[in-house]
Amino acid sequence: MALTFSHNKLEIDQQLYKLVVDKVLPDLNIESDHLWTSLQKILEAFMPRNADLLETRDNLQKQIDDWHIQHKNTEHSLKEYKQFLKDINYIVDEGDDFQISTENVDAEIKTIAGPQLVVPINNARFALNATNARWGSLFDAFYGTDVIPNEGELAKGNSHNPLRGQRVVALANEFLDSALPLTEGKHSMVSAYSLIDSGTSKTLQIILDNGHIAELKHTDAFIAYSEEGSCYSLLFKHNELHIEIQIDPCSLIGKTMLSGIKDVILESAISTIQDCEDSVTAVDAEDKTLVYKNWLGLMKGNLEDNFEKNGKAFKRQLNADREYITTDGKPLSLSGRSLLLVRNVGHLMTTDAITYEGENIPEGILDGFITALSFLHDYNGNSPYKNSAAKSMYIVKPKMHGPDEVLFTVDLFAAIEDAIALPRNTLKIGIMDEERRTTVNLKECIRQAQERLIFINTGFLDRTGDEIHTSMEAGAFLPKAELKDQPWIKAYEDWNVDIGIACGLPRKAQIGKGMWAMPDLMADMVKSKIQHPLAGANCAWVPSPTAATLHVMHYHQVNVAHVQNELAHRVTASLDDILTIPLAPKERTQFADEIVDCLDNNAQSILGYVVRWIDQGVGCSKVPDTRHVGLMEDRATLRISSQIIANWYHHKLCSEEQVIQSFKKMAVFVDEQNSHDPSYTPMAPDFTGIAFQAALDLALKGCAQPNGYTEPLLHAYRRKQKLIDNNIH
Repeated sequence: MALTFSHNKLEIDQQLYKLVVDKVLPDLNIESDHLWTSLQKILEAFMPRNADLLETRDNLQKQIDDWHIQHKNTEHSLKEYKQFLKDINYIVDEGDDFQISTENVDAEIKTIAGPQLVVPINNARFALNATNARWGSLFDAFYGTDVIPNEGELAKGNSHNPLRGQRVVALANEFLDSALPLTEGKHSMVSAYSLIDSGTSKTLQIILDNGHIAELKHTDAFIAYSEEGSCYSLLFKHNELHIEIQIDPCSLIGKTMLSGIKDVILESAISTIQDCEDSVTAVDAEDKTLVYKNWLGLMKGNLEDNFEKNGKAFKRQLNADREYITTDGKPLSLSGRSLLLVRNVGHLMTTDAITYEGENIPEGILDGFITALSFLHDYNGNSPYKNSAAKSMYIVKPKMHGPDEVLFTVDLFAAIEDAIALPRNTLKIGIMDEERRTTVNLKECIRQAQERLIFINTGFLDRTGDEIHTSMEAGAFLPKAELKDQPWIKAYEDWNVDIGIACGLPRKAQIGKGMWAMPDLMADMVKSKIQHPLAGANCAWVPSPTAATLHVMHYHQVNVAHVQNELAHRVTASLDDILTIPLAPKERTQFADEIVDCLDNNAQSILGYVVRWIDQGVGCSKVPDTRHVGLMEDRATLRISSQIIANWYHHKLCSEEQVIQSFKKMAVFVDEQNSHDPSYTPMAPDFTGIAFQAALDLALKGCAQPNGYTEPLLHAYRRKQKLIDNNIH
């Protein structure tokens, strides 16, 4: 049995207790007794409310299930269905128009549009890499990805390929021509970028290869510089984003160019969500303590990770700020790190890291309390680095269903602020619009958080999983690949932006879009992800620091503020379209081969992710699909895949035996895909392992899972596997 520390009605796991008392509380002027007493008061006030909200979810789901069952043999009436949802308070009455009033928000949230990373916080190296991805090399991003085909004379090879390097420079010059156009010529024609000292200030002189002097079309774009010997950097600003041109005629690249350019550095990952939720495997007190330890290290500025790669030892730590001199001679310091948000877990799960009167407490309450407590180090200036210049903490809250659940979170944040002496509304909230009841009530959800709101976003995977589960009894859904082409999803994406703009989010908060899930297909991302800023999103998720450097080019091409101004005048997306359930036509159910193929694809997706989750404790990784294309997967992928199989099984499009056979077939396939991993445990040929059973249960028992969530089964099976592993070792 785990060792615990007792405090009144609380039992606190010893690992968590030692972290808080020995590492968090010093320098905060908070007594341990006061802290635990305050937490107990919060639990006494909010645990019953949390339970009531979960009961409301279940009651609403039962009423919706019953309605669909009762209307099974009648033609679906959208009008009647919408009225029914209003009658049961699934859709609430909409109030008057309003504008959010959030104050003390950093520019990275308010005014800078750009890429956003999401990273599992339990992996210190990943957490540090993402935080340090505020600045990225455009040359490296081009050279190392398929933006330039890795074939023929342009192939990367085992050493630097000068032909590939020339293509890198050409692409970088094309970018500079777009973001920093010249009055004459192009950047490829520049023979020198020179700093001219005019006494009280410095100006930029651009000399072309024909001897002509060119200027920037927007002369105020050049804002600062730095110098070190014969090397120097020029800093520009465009669309609120910084571009740094590094000049070093002696470098490998610089000596091949007339201008001596060594690299182009782009301000890339403007913000990063450090994730405690879908991308981590935190199933017990040990796991939660690691999550909190890493967040604390980021807030105190001392998080480090030592590792070995190719026989060499490396240390990863936070990047320092970047120092420049402005054109009029003043020092300029820019953050070397992405602005950090933290994603707490939702309302569903409980944790044994702390118990109250012997009962596991809601994990979301503990997340809010401990992450906010650690944030005090940033708030009080106890770190050599500053995360929030506005002295705010940004908490993304997922999986909330409707306005009452948002209000619960707002009230919880207020109680935490009181407990640790933070000013009201210091703890800001990001609402993830990924549950159907939040979508249809988005305006009222925002209203509840209008003094704290800094973020709304859309996410196809979780939102589709909830769409399927909510309408499970309505009928068989279309295959997963076809759901993106249905009216409801476009309406949902547009609705989120429309409501966000109408509620005053522009220049105050982020409107976000979802992940590009294929980290190896950067050429495709560069071609297509410009659609996110064009849709009015001032942030969108990317799977890696390199992807952030490439995606940020889109925010130089598109001025999102201008797009949002234009979109403010369009007709709001249709709620009726959002409520149109994407069911398969009945004749589609006769295509047995199609069903088998879809079963295999979904089973492979589930198995490829779950086997790492259960056996290795990996909550976010690049999982190859049936075409061997690597996809960045987290629990959202699992939710949609398990729910589509559960839906088809429930409506007898496939039998239990078909599902089992598909999982066995694809387990062999997944084993082959992981044959290179010495730590991998094959699922075939006996199919009796815990990971295989967990994956199968997610599909066959999917209808019974609360709102289709995967956490209850995953946590139970992972804990079982950890117990076995600990007994072995």
